[in-house]
Amino acid sequence: MPFSLPRRPLLLALALLLARPGVAAESDLQLYLDTTTRQLYAEPGPGRVSLGTFRPVASTETAPANTTTASSIPAVAALETRVDQQDEKLATLTAAQSKSGWTQNMQIRGYLQNRYTEMLGGDEAINLWADRSVGDQNSLADADKNYLIRRARVIIQGDIGKRLSFYIQPDLASSAGTTGQVAQLRDAYGDFYLTEDRVHRLRVGQSKVPYGFENMQSSSNRLALDRADSLNSAVRDERDLGVFYYYTPVAIQALFAEINTAGLKHSGNYGMFGLGLYNGQGANRADRNDNQHVVTRLTYPWKLASGQYLEAGVQAYTGEYAPTLGAYRSAGNQTRTPTVAAADEFGLKDQRVGVSFMLYPQPFGLQGEWNWGTTPGLDLASNSIVEQSLDGGYLQAMYMAKTALGTVLPFVRWQYFDGANKAETNAPVNRVNDLEIGVEWQIAREVELAAVFHRMRRNNLVTGNRAGRPDYAEFEADALRLQLQFNYQ
Repeated sequence: MPFSLPRRPLLLALALLLARPGVAAESDLQLYLDTTTRQLYAEPGPGRVSLGTFRPVASTETAPANTTTASSIPAVAALETRVDQQDEKLATLTAAQSKSGWTQNMQIRGYLQNRYTEMLGGDEAINLWADRSVGDQNSLADADKNYLIRRARVIIQGDIGKRLSFYIQPDLASSAGTTGQVAQLRDAYGDFYLTEDRVHRLRVGQSKVPYGFENMQSSSNRLALDRADSLNSAVRDERDLGVFYYYTPVAIQALFAEINTAGLKHSGNYGMFGLGLYNGQGANRADRNDNQHVVTRLTYPWKLASGQYLEAGVQAYTGEYAPTLGAYRSAGNQTRTPTVAAADEFGLKDQRVGVSFMLYPQPFGLQGEWNWGTTPGLDLASNSIVEQSLDGGYLQAMYMAKTALGTVLPFVRWQYFDGANKAETNAPVNRVNDLEIGVEWQIAREVELAAVFHRMRRNNLVTGNRAGRPDYAEFEADALRLQLQFNYQ
């Protein structure tokens, strides 16, 4: 309980009612000073320092008023001395913190994903472009690729004052050509808060582009091992250089925090409303035209009377995208390089609109997204890059069971995509009709194990196949995929 009286009268009152020498008894009162508010408390707590033990004067004991007042003067002086000493300590700590600066508010965390894949049947010499551990001895890279460090992320973030936050995230398990475990930047941005309540902010730098729910969701939180091609093909590596405005009312900030604290696979706070301008070529890639992509997103969470959370959103973007061209092997074992019309040299129309829905698993959950649009794509018949329509999405059902052995989340997921992956060389068409059945076992907060049966029906987007099949050919294959994740936080 706090004492909020002015300091001098409060000390005098305490001296009159308390402070009698003797051995500590059960009725003794321990007082604590809050170093921030300067209030006195009868209970310990964060930011409170002990002033000592005091004993109430027994109600049966009486003394002349002048005697009590006189005897209380030393107690007042002693109590004031203790408070002054704590003031000095607080001033010293404040000065030291100001010298050390933003490092006092910095966090370092991260996670590591180890993967193993066992092919169960189907076509040989296939590659899953999103996971290099999927394949066999005839797949690209000259070796069986069962084991893989998929992600090795280190996150450095913090606050500098009340108006600026920073976030830096490299990945130490990227690849460059045939070399793996290469460090590559994922995020590097600052959030400038236009208001101290953090309702309005500008995010400047390389960060996730606010398009879709799963794209915003951290890979450390996602149930499926890979993001669905249909929405993930919108932005390479989900990130780009740009400026984004986010609007998040205080009540929505609190609701986002509730969902995240409950461990319900949240996407993170990317605003209730977002609007941004960005290059459009994807993370760590130079822009190739003077046209900026424009993106907007609106998402809204609810807490039902049952206590279950749900969230729904809509998003869209527009711009022009310039694909990367390269040689590929067509049917008949011919090497070809596609062309682009002169009018499209600096980019073709690239625009989409999508919807998202998430019923968080408490214990049953549903998740789904779908999008439609126009994107650059390879037309094999004319060997040229042209504008093509696309549509696709995914549906996922899941269940969360908390047991004595940890939290278990079984799930089933179907995804469909009929469009082009614009960010891959030659923007090849990718027709996906996949089924995943899996389970995630959260053994502890620090350790998670996932096992997924993956039935793949899609195109091989990785060029250089040596098994006599043309590049970009459709394939069917089944695989057992495992992931062991370590969380450092």
